[in-house]
Amino acid sequence: MTTSYDWWREALANPHEIGRKLKIHDGEPQPGFYRKRAHKDGPWVPVAIWPANGGLVAVVSNRRVEADGVWTFCCGHPVSEEVYRAVAAGGAWPDDPPAIGHNSIKSDDPHEALSFEFQAETELATTFLRKPIQTKDDADRAAVWSKRLAGIAKRATDLHKVEKQPHLDAGRIVDDKWRGLKEDADALSKKLKRHLDDFLREQDRIEQDRQRKAREEADKVRREAEAAAHKAAEAATTPGIAANFAEEAAREADRLAEKAADAQRDTEARNSGAGRTGAKVSLRTFVTAEITDYDALVMALKDRPEVREVIQTLANRAAKSGVQVPGMKAVEERRAA
Repeated sequence: MTTSYDWWREALANPHEIGRKLKIHDGEPQPGFYRKRAHKDGPWVPVAIWPANGGLVAVVSNRRVEADGVWTFCCGHPVSEEVYRAVAAGGAWPDDPPAIGHNSIKSDDPHEALSFEFQAETELATTFLRKPIQTKDDADRAAVWSKRLAGIAKRATDLHKVEKQPHLDAGRIVDDKWRGLKEDADALSKKLKRHLDDFLREQDRIEQDRQRKAREEADKVRREAEAAAHKAAEAATTPGIAANFAEEAAREADRLAEKAADAQRDTEARNSGAGRTGAKVSLRTFVTAEITDYDALVMALKDRPEVREVIQTLANRAAKSGVQVPGMKAVEERRAA
């Protein structure tokens, strides 16, 4: 047992040496002023250890305790005597963010209560953020505050999960109930359409052949109609041609012209299909890409935003894994986390 405050003074001046140059041993508490968590992730409470009557006396939050029992929980967190006495008297730790008055936040609705808490934190943090951090206490306060707000985010996440879980469970029950009917009926519907493909393709081939022949016939009739029209025009203007002959030529020209129009209509496409109104199935053209030159395609698409986004994601993954890939380099950035 030691009665000297030297260990505490050295720890206060060089906290990074605690556990290294400044060794810590169970059962060997060192007099001084410290702090510890009231419980896991709980608030800090002040601790004082001092020599008395040939031994050591320890006080945690103004309550006497065994020095050996509290030592390993507080030894890594020395504080000045001034800070200890201020906090023991009811003050706040210098690195604590301002208190937001939780007692004033009263609501039976967890969302409303947490919203009030976050709103109060936001108002105080907004004021704090207007000035740069210039002292260690400010830096510590920002770190503690960040954790306090992360705690709000975690509580919100947990409460959200609890409130949403019954809906998710109910949704899964409904999904399971209908999944088979939805997916199996859709799969069978598509299977029936695939069963039609060969038949409809053959009908389409027949239709293409019919159109080709119809175009040939239409061209033939059109030429006959043009010739008849030319003949009728000559008959009407040539002296010595009988009137009844000219009229007959004109009628023949009109008949062939009407036949040509009908033949032209026959060339129009007739889509091959099956079913009836409301349940028609027909051949449709679906266009997909067949990659014939991967490198050339990548070069053509490389400046598209979605391609750049995918490449950036893959590059970040490679950098984090320490993999060297041509065309990139790993960039380190130190920031608060």
